[in-house]
Amino acid sequence: MTQALSKPELKLTFDDYLAYDDGTDNRYELVDGELIALPPESGINDFIATALLVQLMPLVALKRIKLHTCELQVPVLKLGDAANRYPDLVLLKSEHLGLTQHRLTITLDMPPPDLVVEIVSPGKENRKRDYVEKRKQYAARGIAEYWIVDPIDAVVIVLMLDGHQYAEVGRFRGADLIISPTLPQLKLTAERMLQPDR
Repeated sequence: MTQALSKPELKLTFDDYLAYDDGTDNRYELVDGELIALPPESGINDFIATALLVQLMPLVALKRIKLHTCELQVPVLKLGDAANRYPDLVLLKSEHLGLTQHRLTITLDMPPPDLVVEIVSPGKENRKRDYVEKRKQYAARGIAEYWIVDPIDAVVIVLMLDGHQYAEVGRFRGADLIISPTLPQLKLTAERMLQPDR
């Protein structure tokens, strides 16, 4: 369950939010000027993200891969949209390493990351957020590649930016090799990604 932390009459700007420090390690989304505390990651989402990290380590520098901790400022496209997101996995550009030394936040004035991955959690709202809302916001942010990893439907959807919206590269299931334009050297099946302990 999420909880709003600011009073309705005290709407925060994104700069206010960046300056906010409550002395905890809590993560928040800024929605319509209010801070919404994010719940901890689920065990299965964390496991899949960590297994993907292991698969990517031979392909890219480890310091460019961030799990659950990299915050992205995203365009607010409609009332109720969060102004920031914490993808399950982010593949940074090399230039982000210097830009995020003080805070692991990629703001709108920075280049977008190379790739973001969201692992869908159970529930209608979670599915809508990953399949619809984040898809639109990540496209508007100019993120070249977006993966939706859905353990419930046992599918990995790879999307590539085409103009101002995403086009599907493919939907990968079972023994299908995942095709990633950003990581063409990747040799990973959908099954291996969705059930990394098998």
